Amino acid sequence: MNKKFVTVLCDGMADYPDERGLTPMCEARKPVADALCEKALCGLVKTVPDGMKPGSDVCNLAALGYDPELCYTGRSPLEALSIGIPLGDGDVTYRVNLVTLSDGNAPVMLDYSAGEISTAEAVRIIDSLRDMFAGFGVELYAGVSYRHAAVIRGGAGHTGTALTPPHDILDKPIADFLPDGVRGKMFCDIIARSREILKTHPVNIARLDAGKRPVSCVWFWGEGTKPKLEPFRKMTGKTAAVISAVDLVKGIGIGGGMTVINISTATGTADTDYEAKTAAALAALETHDFCFIHLEGPDECGHQGDRRGKITAIERIDARILKPVYDSLKASGAPFAITVMPDHATPLCVRTHTGEPIPFFIYDSEKQRESGISSFTESNAAATKVYFPKGGDVIRAMFGAD
Repeated sequence: MNKKFVTVLCDGMADYPDERGLTPMCEARKPVADALCEKALCGLVKTVPDGMKPGSDVCNLAALGYDPELCYTGRSPLEALSIGIPLGDGDVTYRVNLVTLSDGNAPVMLDYSAGEISTAEAVRIIDSLRDMFAGFGVELYAGVSYRHAAVIRGGAGHTGTALTPPHDILDKPIADFLPDGVRGKMFCDIIARSREILKTHPVNIARLDAGKRPVSCVWFWGEGTKPKLEPFRKMTGKTAAVISAVDLVKGIGIGGGMTVINISTATGTADTDYEAKTAAALAALETHDFCFIHLEGPDECGHQGDRRGKITAIERIDARILKPVYDSLKASGAPFAITVMPDHATPLCVRTHTGEPIPFFIYDSEKQRESGISSFTESNAAATKVYFPKGGDVIRAMFGAD
């Protein structure tokens, strides 16, 4: 029977220890991960190349075996691929967030996700802004929840606008981080116009009545051009499926020629449909060599500074993804390998991504070993002294085990 491979990618799971010396990975009840790491290759891996930012784009590319230094052209074009936006070589794309600002003349970035607005509400917001965007020569496309995309056709010759991710400036005045440079004035004008349009938008009125955060305006970041990814099967010799609620990760899958499985009930939060993701992964493994299961919940909780939520997300991944996947693969009788890792850290104390090496383990049913540790944590992974200098080393080690 052909060997099967799975990566369970726990986005943003790694963290810094608190005053007690504990991280969410230390506190979370994760008996399956802890048991597997005892018999696994466990260590640290550097998913952020020197000089690059620790974005989920760079880090998920690395986790899937790509070299971001060679293939990375920006985050937003990967998301655009997932949304289904056709891109030409001369087009430039942008990520568009729906965000919540404080009131007053010196607004502060309160929420990069507008209270994790639902996709249905967000589509209504995007529809109301599309004509205004078009007046500036910008195409606007709806994505999922607060995550959307903009395209300027033929604009790739004028890139370099200074843009800041909204999750990097939480609780800070936006005046110091407004778009600047090549298209800075235009984007500032669009942001200002969106604020005026959305002040009395029916979606916002309903959200305020329900005690939810409104959408104050749009926010641009993640400038990029059409990606050129090597087909995953050509690169690795493996057929692959990708399961995620996040357009970015789906876009990597599409760009790499992988099978992207869409799950309508997947939310990208700690309350995602774990059972549907597990069922889809096991079904995919019947026809594919490898399945990449991406879980966004720990990252979202990290950005929100929600320690309890992050612990809960890790526990749910262990119980509702890792356990049934492991049990099913073991029962099948076929050889298999499972990798568990974050893409980067999203420490609660800073509420954004950081670029230090992150923990991983590779459990191989054919090559069990003694890792010397009994629980999967950042410090225990470091204690093994196993270190991979490139993110792609993990998936290559997992595939090389057969």
